[in-house]
Amino acid sequence: MRTNIVLDEKLVYEATTLTGVRTKRELIDLALRELIRSRRKKNLFDLAGKIQFADDYDHKQLRELRHDTD
Repeated sequence: MRTNIVLDEKLVYEATTLTGVRTKRELIDLALRELIRSRRKKNLFDLAGKIQFADDYDHKQLRELRHDTD
């Protein structure tokens, strides 16, 4: 999607310095992806304490099984 926006040049400069991206398009893409990732993670925290796992659930064992298949 093509659009025109006015950006704060100080923010753009700082963000490009921190990230190393070369274009404003890349910077906006990265910023949107990070925003989405951050908000999704926050939504997972909202579930804390609301999910009941089975008594025999062993997350460490499942993690080991997952790494064994790699």
